[in-house]
Amino acid sequence: MSPNDRDRAREKRRYEKRQSVLAGRAAESRRNKQVLGVVLAMVVVIGGLVGLTLAQKDTGTNTPTQAASQSTGTAGAPTSAPVQNVVAGCVTPPKVPTDKRSGKLPDKATAAGKTFIATVTTNCGVITMELDGTKAPQTVASFLGLAKSGYWADSPCHRLTTTGIFVLQCGDPTGTGSGTPGYGYGVENAPADFTFAPGTLAMARTSDPKSNGGQFFIVYKKTVLKDPVGYSIFGKVTSGMDIVDKIAKAGAAPADTGGNTAPLQPISILKVDVTEKKV
Repeated sequence: MSPNDRDRAREKRRYEKRQSVLAGRAAESRRNKQVLGVVLAMVVVIGGLVGLTLAQKDTGTNTPTQAASQSTGTAGAPTSAPVQNVVAGCVTPPKVPTDKRSGKLPDKATAAGKTFIATVTTNCGVITMELDGTKAPQTVASFLGLAKSGYWADSPCHRLTTTGIFVLQCGDPTGTGSGTPGYGYGVENAPADFTFAPGTLAMARTSDPKSNGGQFFIVYKKTVLKDPVGYSIFGKVTSGMDIVDKIAKAGAAPADTGGNTAPLQPISILKVDVTEKKV
């Protein structure tokens, strides 16, 4: 091999070595960029998951939760209601009572053959009711006893139905739909055609026909409840239906789909006064 050939071979080896070093550096740079890209992607994903979790926690705050209910045939009741007032004339309702309340079923003879006027004061105004002790003596006697004992003081009307049946349900001091006065009794004066006219007062119950207690509902639009046992009608609203209608018009929160949802406008019974109607 001539000296020139040896020089060319040496230069070729140097060139190839430099190219190998440059190729290695380029490969390392690509690996570093790939690692950085993966790290940045993980940061974005983790950040998104954290943001989604916080959003879910925030939007769930005012969602009414559901529990067992003494209702007109459907289960579930909110434990609390929104505090904003959306109906003119309403003021902020009181806090839901925390004391345990109960009563003793009175003798139906205390109401039999008599008519009573109940003045129900709420945070949205006064609703007046006429109670029929002739057609529903046990129901009216129970109502009188609970009113006299203050059982309903500061109790929220926990349920508004806006689909299929149209009622505002009240009478549970716990606001959950599962509260009772500690006793129960059977159905009285159920309509034969299952139809409840606007303004009707009737008792709410579970599937047990003898579970009438302290919860009642006010019908604000013609409602048909086809239950073989029926629901006790014990009176009617004589004034203040405009209050119930406004509460119903404001809607339920969230919109009712057959379960128990709180009225968007909170309404609570502050006190109930009952007097006998003289002929």
